[in-house]
Amino acid sequence: MKHSEFQVAMRDTFGAYASSLAEDLVLAPLGSRTANQALAEGVQPRAVWAAICEVNELPESVRWHHRRAEHTR
Repeated sequence: MKHSEFQVAMRDTFGAYASSLAEDLVLAPLGSRTANQALAEGVQPRAVWAAICEVNELPESVRWHHRRAEHTR
């Protein structure tokens, strides 16, 4: 997953709340860091996305959002 794919997945999944979620939600699977902190520290976007999916109990269809064809989003 690229950083740009991470941003699109966040926006498509959480809408207007995406940036607040990335800034404020502490992700225990990432050592109690926020998504923005983890990304800034070099954690791969796919690992951050997986943690967000886990913490929010999102279904598998959302977890693989970035792998779907653009026209099906």
